[in-house]
Amino acid sequence: MAESVYKVIELVGTSTESWEKATTNAIAKASETLRDLRIAEVTAMDVHINDGTMEFRTKLKVSFKFEGHH
Repeated sequence: MAESVYKVIELVGTSTESWEKATTNAIAKASETLRDLRIAEVTAMDVHINDGTMEFRTKLKVSFKFEGHH
């Protein structure tokens, strides 16, 4: 089995619907420019309340395969 290296980045996803949707939004956006996403770990969840409306926010760490130059 070949050895691999993974990079971990931190993202914050938002949604007016739910924390699950906020997580999905963050991963979907990251997958537009990053390849080989592997693991997403939710590290925090909160709600921003503004004039009676709520915005769900999910903070997560996402790993993807790092392909450096040889």
